[in-house]
Amino acid sequence: MEARPAIMVTNDDGINAPGLRALVHVLVATNRYEVRVCAPDSEKSAVSHGITWRHPIPAKQVEIEGAKAFAVSGTPADCASLGISDALFPSIPDLVLSGINMGSNCGYHIVYSGTVAGAREAFFNGIPSISISYDWVGGTSTVEDYTLAAEACLPLISAVLAEIKNQSYPRRCFLNIDVPTNVRNHKGYKLTTQGKSIFRMGWKQVTSSTQGKMLSTMTMDVDSSESPEMNSSAVPQEQLLFRREVIGHQISEDDIDVRSLKEGYISVTPLGAVSPAEVECHTFFNDWLPGVLECTSSAL
Repeated sequence: MEARPAIMVTNDDGINAPGLRALVHVLVATNRYEVRVCAPDSEKSAVSHGITWRHPIPAKQVEIEGAKAFAVSGTPADCASLGISDALFPSIPDLVLSGINMGSNCGYHIVYSGTVAGAREAFFNGIPSISISYDWVGGTSTVEDYTLAAEACLPLISAVLAEIKNQSYPRRCFLNIDVPTNVRNHKGYKLTTQGKSIFRMGWKQVTSSTQGKMLSTMTMDVDSSESPEMNSSAVPQEQLLFRREVIGHQISEDDIDVRSLKEGYISVTPLGAVSPAEVECHTFFNDWLPGVLECTSSAL
């Protein structure tokens, strides 16, 4: 009997997050994959590609039906790295899935995303990978939407594994998938490119220790009523407290990924390890660099 493909699942919302649990449940229910999980033991949203270097990280086996799972006290990149090694599981997985994230990851938000970092870390190590995010909207989305999102991505996952088996899958990129809010009525898959959309962030001085509830990689619930006010006597007089706040969302005409997502498509974006500078920037510095030494010498 032919061995089932091994899929390793990670995320940045934590091993108990409903998005990860829905994805694992859907994968297990197909009975076509060996499912493994190596995910953070707590939320690690917006930590980007940070890694733990100077000290060991603990991993604890947890119960997830149909899968062998470990909760790790580390970042998403740590979890992906450990999960694809032979230190935790007996073999290297065929595919790594990171998600399903609570909130979309398009445009420049990809840089901040721990979800995308989990897939990128696998890519760094030569393992095909996919990051998956759901465009959660408070008051509209429900936990059941994660299951619908996982089911909507199953054909993509199956097709990627078929290409891997045929040794025809491209190894110079990984995929970032964003599922629209109204996943039940999505318009299908659309190949997109990474845009430049970003939430503009400001800072506000506060008098409480409120952290706010993370709703996605870059969108936070900043209702301070969720947490009690800090006793002012507990804050040293010389210490000031500041917190981030969203002050706007910038989207340009060429932001194909986020626009396709908002139009109801499942956005499929191939990503590389890094984003190269635009052509005009390279042209500028190509002309500028040879004159740097000359300008510096003349100024002395």
